[in-house]
Amino acid sequence: MNTYFPEGNLLESTENTRFTGSHEGMLEAYAAGAVIEGIAAVCTQDHDIIVELPCGQGIIKREEGAVGIREGSTRDIALISRVGKAVCFKVTGISESSEGIRYILSRRAAQEECICNYISKLTPGDVIPAKVTHLEKFGCFVDLGCGIPSLIPIDAISVSRISHPADRFFCGQNIYVVIKGREGEHILLSHKELLGTWQQNADRFTAGQTVTGIVRSSESYGIFIELAPNLAGLAEPRENTYPGQAASVFIKSLLPEKMKMKLIIVDAFDCDNFRPKLNYYITGGHIDKWIYSTPGSSKLIESVF
Repeated sequence: MNTYFPEGNLLESTENTRFTGSHEGMLEAYAAGAVIEGIAAVCTQDHDIIVELPCGQGIIKREEGAVGIREGSTRDIALISRVGKAVCFKVTGISESSEGIRYILSRRAAQEECICNYISKLTPGDVIPAKVTHLEKFGCFVDLGCGIPSLIPIDAISVSRISHPADRFFCGQNIYVVIKGREGEHILLSHKELLGTWQQNADRFTAGQTVTGIVRSSESYGIFIELAPNLAGLAEPRENTYPGQAASVFIKSLLPEKMKMKLIIVDAFDCDNFRPKLNYYITGGHIDKWIYSTPGSSKLIESVF
């Protein structure tokens, strides 16, 4: 069972509250070698992280801030960017002075344990939880556990094409990912395989319905409307319709053997906050192969792990 979670997912847990709520709790966490969480309140001039805890204050020295900081393979922005957010750590010491008690913490130790006991044991096809940390035009960075980062390339986010990962995700969002492979020490990820096949998505719709979608692209021969992250249909060209708009569409027909949907746009309108809901068909376990295509289709779209 996985006991290593993306940062922030333990913060409000009963056990974490018990450990961080009193000096006795912190002593217990120290003795047990538990991975716990607190809020990074300040990153000092020396890039030490000050952690505010219900029972007092802790410090994560710069070299203990993340795996790779000591070696120079991780940049200090990884520490600075944690301010105001949850950080995981292990209690490695307790300092008592006239100013009071300060807890000596190590995020690096928590990450090393996570890598050894969890990340290193993941194999291609494993489906695990992750948390979105930041978005770039080329992909979505996620936390696999204890702040260990990895990237979902934009073309692996969904079958339906998007112009930016922000079309699909938001920072802090809890999602699922599938392990695609390894490249040195880096974990390679995908996401689209968890959002259902063409048929699974199409089964949610019926010819004759009018539903809401989002315009993904406008071509000379038609307009592609996304009805679900792994399902899009084609509507006839329409003036003043452009990518990013929401659209109400009439479903004219579904053609499973061609993996196509014919749509008619009823209306298209601006809607800044419209984002199709992620419907996961797989949320755990392991997959060896995923076939998006319908059985009768001449086009094979699949992923083999």
